[in-house]
Amino acid sequence: MKKNRLDENHRPERRTFLKAAAGFMGSTLLGGLPFRSFAQAAALAPADRCFVFVYFNGGWDQLLAFDPKDPDEFTADRAAETRILPGYNLINDSRFSAIPLRPDIAGKGRSNIDFGPAVGRLADHYDLMTVVRGINMNTLGHEVGYRYFLTGKMPIGSAARGSSTATEIVGQMKPRVPISNIAFNVESYNDRYPGYANALRVSRKDDLLLTLKPSSQMLDSEIEKQLVDFRGQPINCEQAAYGARGVGTTYQNSRDQMQQVMTQQLESSFRFELNNDDMAAVRQRYGLDQSGRYDNEAGRAAMVGTALKKGIAQCVTINLTGGLDTHFGTQLTHASNQRRGFDALASLVDDLRASQHPSGGTFMDHTTIMVFSEFSRTPLINSSGGRDHHISNSCMVMGAGVKHNYVFGKSGDIGMAPGTFDLRTGAANPNGENILPEHVIATVLASAGLDYSITRVEPLRPILA
Repeated sequence: MKKNRLDENHRPERRTFLKAAAGFMGSTLLGGLPFRSFAQAAALAPADRCFVFVYFNGGWDQLLAFDPKDPDEFTADRAAETRILPGYNLINDSRFSAIPLRPDIAGKGRSNIDFGPAVGRLADHYDLMTVVRGINMNTLGHEVGYRYFLTGKMPIGSAARGSSTATEIVGQMKPRVPISNIAFNVESYNDRYPGYANALRVSRKDDLLLTLKPSSQMLDSEIEKQLVDFRGQPINCEQAAYGARGVGTTYQNSRDQMQQVMTQQLESSFRFELNNDDMAAVRQRYGLDQSGRYDNEAGRAAMVGTALKKGIAQCVTINLTGGLDTHFGTQLTHASNQRRGFDALASLVDDLRASQHPSGGTFMDHTTIMVFSEFSRTPLINSSGGRDHHISNSCMVMGAGVKHNYVFGKSGDIGMAPGTFDLRTGAANPNGENILPEHVIATVLASAGLDYSITRVEPLRPILA
């Protein structure tokens, strides 16, 4: 077999096409919806229910986000007793409040949720949110906590178990959108559904553009040419191996599927630098310039909003921001890193609230967003001016199917330990249970009327709308 050229100017388009096509493999053969049906519609139709899973990479300081503490109560003088030090006065930047925020907005009423200083203007959307506090992560490992929240199953060692929640949703709902499941710089798993539920995995927006853009380059690998040219009529044993229900047929079906994606010219939907009214509106909404370099939090948020509103995807799981594994340094560093992510998320929510959905209401009325990190940081500041890994965590769920302006759970007033609750009511109970990531995942599934039995727990019913 002839080797592929090493010319980097040619490799990306060809390889990205093949990788993307492989990601769709099996969708027809294994019981998925035939992709040709998508092309029959004159225009793309957004999914009636959309989901966004937002990952803050590195383990966030929840005191700065969704589980703040009153610095007047948890003072430095009492830190030895409470083992909690909010440290808001150490941020020393006028952009950040020195006390927790509780918005009070005309027409919405007063927030029932306190927010840490890093949340910023996202807090103005409190009327769409449920915050879950006192979650027991049962791990201090990055990979374990990350995969636990992605799947709702505790990994075996560091190896993920089960399907990603987005895969589970797509597997059950079988949406009629071109790329039902996008995983943006995050892992994705599928342990029980056909290929139609697989995520299209991309590392950055340019990868997505490259995947969707028709290639002008010819394949030069002999086996790739044979796969493309093969028509399922075996002549000898070797060809029979590629034949009916074999890799050749699978490849041809998935290639046809990818070609249908490309004929829709979906790539142009993400060209935010273009000089037209639609893209100018996107840039203004998300605070983007016209440079074309959008590998930042705002650019990623704009990509998510576009994918949902254009009817390109139903589920997007995105690594929105990072730089949070800060064992050393100042509190300002962590607060600033979180704020970039929360500001971008606020722009996405602004966009979805302002955009009408074809089925009625706004896109936010049809979208559920879950925001999480793999664990939190210790409530005490270490000797290096940072915070270490902490087992208790919090998360936020907002939008369709969940209660709004609501808090479920509570971390302890000593060391912010995970709480125990009557999970049927949300009431604190010393003989109750811990809140675990699988309870949150079950709740997200139940919020859309989906089967949550794979989590082996009941949803947090007080959260459900």
